[in-house]
Amino acid sequence: MTALPHDALAWTALAVGALFIGFAKAGISGTSSIAIVLFAAVMPAKESTGAMLLCLILGDLFAIRYYSRHVEWRILARLAPWTVIGVVAGALVLDAVNDAVVRPLIGVILLALLGLQLAMKYARRGKDDVPELPPLLRHGASAATGTAAGAATMLANAAGPVMVLYLFLAGFSKLQFLGTMAWFFLAVNLFKVPFSVGLGIIDWGTALLAACLLPAVAVGALAGRAVVKRVEQRQFEIATLAMTAVGAALLIV
Repeated sequence: MTALPHDALAWTALAVGALFIGFAKAGISGTSSIAIVLFAAVMPAKESTGAMLLCLILGDLFAIRYYSRHVEWRILARLAPWTVIGVVAGALVLDAVNDAVVRPLIGVILLALLGLQLAMKYARRGKDDVPELPPLLRHGASAATGTAAGAATMLANAAGPVMVLYLFLAGFSKLQFLGTMAWFFLAVNLFKVPFSVGLGIIDWGTALLAACLLPAVAVGALAGRAVVKRVEQRQFEIATLAMTAVGAALLIV
């Protein structure tokens, strides 16, 4: 069973990571990538993934409480089957491959996608409308995003940046973005739990650790909600994309 940390430094790192998780779920997405690094610094890689998954679910619940009225269900329906495929594929890979090999690859892919996002934003600068993609491209983007998000979240809890890029390309407002992200990740993270238990990533020790970190997640969520209320759409997008870049870089390192 996963052992609880015995020193104050480890608990501090985990508490700060949990705070970033709450902040990412209810505020500026991307900061949870910092939590990946903090959790992995004081716990074995797979155990840290399990503990962080439970904290992410707690953060999802706070986000749903704040933003559930703004969810775009049609997007979730479009992504759902592909995300299931990605999670299953990620579980198979995780059982066979060291996730230390996979995380840098995810980081490189995310940085490439971020570059594409910035290029597209530059191309449509000064335009208020977001052009509708042709049906074939729209479904292809959904398939690629859902599969990539499912695999990335199973391998390294790193699907957030994938969804950030997809939803911003769809032209979502900050509240639509947060509401849709909240329901997407609650469903995905709950779906991952049986796989994580079967792989030995989650046990009673990780559940107890997540319960101990609940106050830090709550504080982070409250702080994130306060920030969202005070920033404009453009500021929100810039901050989210910046944190996505930082998170991708940390995965590579």
